[in-house]
Amino acid sequence: MFNKNRIILVTNDDGITSGGIRALVEVMQEFGTVVVVAPDKPQSAMGHAITINFPLRLAKVDIFDDVEAYACSGTPVDCVKLAVDKILHRKPDLCVSGINHGANSSINVIYSGTLSAAMEASLEKIPAIGFSLLDYSSKADMSPSKKYVRIITGHMLKSGVPDFHLLNVNIPHLPENQIKGIKICRQAKANWEEEFDERKDPQGRTYYWLTGNFINRDSGTDTDIHALENGYVSVVPVQHDLTAYEDVKFLKENWKFE
Repeated sequence: MFNKNRIILVTNDDGITSGGIRALVEVMQEFGTVVVVAPDKPQSAMGHAITINFPLRLAKVDIFDDVEAYACSGTPVDCVKLAVDKILHRKPDLCVSGINHGANSSINVIYSGTLSAAMEASLEKIPAIGFSLLDYSSKADMSPSKKYVRIITGHMLKSGVPDFHLLNVNIPHLPENQIKGIKICRQAKANWEEEFDERKDPQGRTYYWLTGNFINRDSGTDTDIHALENGYVSVVPVQHDLTAYEDVKFLKENWKFE
């Protein structure tokens, strides 16, 4: 399925030197010509942030075999924007983001730099996928993930998704022989219950460290959380339209304006 004329943009939010992006590049080289534009440092939980008050810089780097790659001083979304406008000078045929070190299931899609990079591509009608592995270690073993990245990418290139949509893929932290397969899911309804741990630095000044617990409030068996907890790779189609359509009728019926 390799096509040298197919341009695949690879990015992430863990930084251009992460193990996850290296694994993703290796798989994407099986499908086409790869160009990497990724943050020069970790940019996790940046959401859809863009840089507007500081200059952006790109530095060409030689860290992937036979792959054109650039380190960007900005956010994951900046990386996609710059790649399309200043490096590729056209839209790539596919944009993939990851493989993220840690989960981006359920509500985490709101905060994720990984998914926001893919979302930015989808806004440009570029087929896009965000990949995440449920292992937060910087030394996470990405080899089991590569099989499923390959399968899902193949389907994406063959069938695609509607314009302005993308895929959020999460892979359980399991040996390959214990992963049961792939499930198409919906996003589970969940949230973080957070608090700030107050601490003192060596000079006695107060600082705060964000902590919290992830609370799954969804008992459905068709969710990404359920799939992951039961050993499946979850695939959730995502869109940028945040309209709560079920509430439109309610508001029209119950809110009366003079």
